[in-house]
Amino acid sequence: MRIVVTGAAGFIGKMVVQALDAADTVTLDGVERRVSAILAVDVAADPLADLAAQCRRVHPLHGALGDAAVLTRIASDAPDLVIHLAAVVSGQAEADWDLGMDVNLQGTLALIEACRRMARPPVFLFSSSVAVFSCADNDTITEDTLPAPRSSYGTQKLMGELLVRDATRRGFIRGRSLRFPTISIRPGAPNRAASSFASGILREPLAGLPATLPVGRDLRLHLASPEKALEYTLRACALEQAELGATTTLTLPGITVTVGEMIDTLAQIAGADVAARITPIPDPAIETIVASWPGEILCPRARALGFVPNTGIAALIEEHRRRSERAV
Repeated sequence: MRIVVTGAAGFIGKMVVQALDAADTVTLDGVERRVSAILAVDVAADPLADLAAQCRRVHPLHGALGDAAVLTRIASDAPDLVIHLAAVVSGQAEADWDLGMDVNLQGTLALIEACRRMARPPVFLFSSSVAVFSCADNDTITEDTLPAPRSSYGTQKLMGELLVRDATRRGFIRGRSLRFPTISIRPGAPNRAASSFASGILREPLAGLPATLPVGRDLRLHLASPEKALEYTLRACALEQAELGATTTLTLPGITVTVGEMIDTLAQIAGADVAARITPIPDPAIETIVASWPGEILCPRARALGFVPNTGIAALIEEHRRRSERAV
């Protein structure tokens, strides 16, 4: 089985590539398949080269999905599985309309067109987001709530979902779009995502660094750990297409927790002095975006298909601490 992963040098992409490389077999569309090669695609050349050096089945492909040579290489590889993770994050997509549209929408369409040229339709996994939703007052919604994004990022992801659904209906791909929860705790440095604080208020204090809190303690978040994101990705690959039917989009479950509960749990686990490294500094731009986020999403369909959330915020913190210890 040949696999393509876009956004392979990103933190989730790297986890996915490493897991696929380490596995002898992966279940794809209900059938156990042997992994033969992984084409890792990213615009970040050095991290991509490092990843390829670490993984024996990985072949690096440096470039953007707007590059005709990159798309030709992907199509010529005729992958059985395409995992499309490449994206511009929410804050950056809001600040730069052209970049967000180019990467998040046009890049997805170009990749689907490359798949359309293949003799056999690959399983196509598209990384979407709960940013497609909005609601009043950080409310509780369900997976059947009509998407109504209030950001360019969420709008671009919703359009990507529709492209995947229609391309699946036309027989170009066997698509499945995953609306991921906010991922916490992300490793590495803060990025330009509006949700970056959801990792930063835990990651930085645990590393002995100061952190700023741009929102109020009462804000609720729908969260999943990086390890859970990897588990969800592999579970989605394993699903038989018939289990999805015409509804190729899945809203994934997460834990519901307030920012205040996150900080209090951090203090319980790591000590009050660690939690004291967080300084509230309101940011109106971020507060405007997150005020429309659902505080809880009920996902019975995804749960019935085998997607199980983390047990709580303490588990997310402990997973991060174990991951950080392994990285040392």
